[in-house]
Amino acid sequence: MSFNGLHMNMGNLSRLSNAETRSISAENFKGEKGKGGMATEGVSQTAASELGQGWKVSPCINLQPNETVTLVDIEGPGAIQHIWITVFPTYWRSLVLRFYWDNEDTPSIEVPLGDFFCSGWTERCNVNSLPVSVNPAGGFNSYWEMPFRKSARVTVENLTDQEIFGFFYQFTYTLTDVPDDVAYLHAQWRRNNPLPYKDVHTLVDGVKGQGHYVGTYIAWGSNNAGWWGEGEIKFYMDGDTDFPTICGTGTEDYFGGAWCFEHPKGQYGEYSTPYLGMPQVIRPDGLYQSQQRFGLYRWHIMDPIRFKQDLRVTIQALGWRSASLNKRPFEEWRYLPLQDDIASTTFWYQTEPHAPFPELPAAEYLEVI
Repeated sequence: MSFNGLHMNMGNLSRLSNAETRSISAENFKGEKGKGGMATEGVSQTAASELGQGWKVSPCINLQPNETVTLVDIEGPGAIQHIWITVFPTYWRSLVLRFYWDNEDTPSIEVPLGDFFCSGWTERCNVNSLPVSVNPAGGFNSYWEMPFRKSARVTVENLTDQEIFGFFYQFTYTLTDVPDDVAYLHAQWRRNNPLPYKDVHTLVDGVKGQGHYVGTYIAWGSNNAGWWGEGEIKFYMDGDTDFPTICGTGTEDYFGGAWCFEHPKGQYGEYSTPYLGMPQVIRPDGLYQSQQRFGLYRWHIMDPIRFKQDLRVTIQALGWRSASLNKRPFEEWRYLPLQDDIASTTFWYQTEPHAPFPELPAAEYLEVI
């Protein structure tokens, strides 16, 4: 059979393939054939004591303080096709996922757990998009295709000094041939809190090699009253220096919205679609939660941004200075550079080896305050 079982969609769902499906979870740590649900010890062994082996003895694991656990260790070739994870929201910024392809020394993906699943604010929010879905209550799902040729290793690090109970996970993957023109998924997290005055937030920089940029998630915290989304996103590629090849027209424009996301009148309108969304708006309560916070995503699935040599992506944080209400915008109003809390997660495919990532900040810098 010629179909290798990759690049799944409704158009090829009926095709037969010699690809082999496997799944790794706390019920089958190595994804071995015919060895799921065999545990006799696990976090639920007391609950299953009257039923015995095969009755949900090991549905999850506990993470020890400051521990790094290997969740996945697969020999390829193949591809991870679906990930499901859940743990209490308290820990979404203090657990870090790292993915290593083909025995590399440094990770191709290094992102706090919640941000990888469009949930950077450690508060539950449903997301309904093609590659990332978050369902009640805090069920994280990823459908990014993650091919590898020699191996795939995934770890989770507990940055806290406490034991974390009930980390549930399942990685479903296929063992199959990977074509020469298939690249590796990469993802990187960066944060400015606050963004320096008149500076820009860099989403990613120093990317070397050929590839294509496929997605942006931002957890954006506004530290000012008024509108915060006039800033432009810019893609510098293949030798661009002072000026980019691609320049957006505004933050809400890049995420597929318009006119300050105002809908209905006087309110932000949450939305979640296959490719674009602002599913989360955390509004002030007038007492303790004094600033508004937003979760936004933009997936370049139908419009990947392709680069041949290098890539850098930035976004401005820009609002308006106070202006008379009887003046039309763009004539006598003036921009206000903002100093917001911006945490971004970027997704792209590229050839290996990749350039080293900046060192991930300490736990205190990841923290949602």
